[in-house]
Amino acid sequence: MYRKNLKDEYYTRKSREENYPARSVYKLQEIDEKFKIFKTGDCVLDLGCAPGSWLLYIAEKVGDKGKAIGTDIIDLKIKLPENAEFIKSDIIDFNIDKTFDIVVSDVAPHTSGEHFVDAENSLECCERVLEIMKNNLKAGGNFVCKILEGEGTGNFFQKIKKSFESAKIYKPKASRKESRETYIIGKNYGTN
Repeated sequence: MYRKNLKDEYYTRKSREENYPARSVYKLQEIDEKFKIFKTGDCVLDLGCAPGSWLLYIAEKVGDKGKAIGTDIIDLKIKLPENAEFIKSDIIDFNIDKTFDIVVSDVAPHTSGEHFVDAENSLECCERVLEIMKNNLKAGGNFVCKILEGEGTGNFFQKIKKSFESAKIYKPKASRKESRETYIIGKNYGTN
């Protein structure tokens, strides 16, 4: 138990030192380092972007020639760089007439503590994220989506696998060990 707290404290302290609003940035950073998700000049859609750590990381990775657009129902309380934009919207109603090189989602439903219910709600969010991705991701694009593991995870993963040249399920070290969150990564959309 004490070790878990040390790990959590490490990432929390590091996020403060590096001016990120949340420790979740290190999950995305680890995914990016392992799977090479972002490159300079990319245009990226970040679904469920609050409190903004992922959006800041993405803006830095894509550079001045790239663009990071984030959306969430919760307002951001951070200053965004010039190459980042925030759109306040629920993913249920979200619609944008633009294509992206990458779509990422750290969307999480309100949790109840009931594993089955939380996993089902997460899956429902992921299905909506998948719809948005299919409408807005360019051929050859990449995808990262958080999901709470449950009965539907395998079927959802198969949908991703059919749409991408390669697909993986990955749990970053920065995730809490007891957490049921995992990430599904798709590379090279529409090229399989």
